[in-house]
Amino acid sequence: MGGYWQFLSKEESGFMAVPLVSKGVVVVAVDYDTAPKGNMDLIVSQVRKSVVSVVQQYSHISGLFICGHSAGAHLAAMVLSTDWSQYSITPQIKGAFLVSGIYDLLPIVSTYVNEPLKMTEEVAVKNSPTTLVEQLKTSSSGCHIVVAVAEHDSPEFRKQSEDYYKMLEASGLNVTLEDVPNTDHFNIIERLVDGDYHLTKLLLKMMESANFGYNAIIINIHL
Repeated sequence: MGGYWQFLSKEESGFMAVPLVSKGVVVVAVDYDTAPKGNMDLIVSQVRKSVVSVVQQYSHISGLFICGHSAGAHLAAMVLSTDWSQYSITPQIKGAFLVSGIYDLLPIVSTYVNEPLKMTEEVAVKNSPTTLVEQLKTSSSGCHIVVAVAEHDSPEFRKQSEDYYKMLEASGLNVTLEDVPNTDHFNIIERLVDGDYHLTKLLLKMMESANFGYNAIIINIHL
């Protein structure tokens, strides 16, 4: 069923470190209070504060990159859309990997997924990356964003990724869409453990093209 802001934790998100740490990349998995303990406003706030904390702790690292899968991709997109004037620091995010994500929360409000979250429509709109593209343009205009979707993702996940990509592209942002063949909603991210996997190589190439070599930190946000 996946995480949907309700299950799993950072402990299940460290697998992608294997091919990256061997290159000298720092990988940090951040956590948050899953529902029902955490509501959507709290979860988004916690992840944003975690990014600030990581940046402060690793101030010597040149490049900052964000990765998230499914609900984690939603939270990564919310990080990109942060008004950093409300925080003590403005992270310079150079790249983002948004994998099989959820970018419009309104369709979830009337489903079983929302039972522990208890989102109102107002909360869903406020926390939907699709409504925050203008803020993203202000906060993360220099970021290279990869929106990745699995060939065998469900129609709704594919639609959300494609629609969000089109919105970012129409806004003039540096965004690419990766439709990853022979993958489903789960192994599209699980295969990041493999150094020869397409998305792993793409992630490393993104770091190199940002002129930071591997003097970089990856923040991974779990399901």
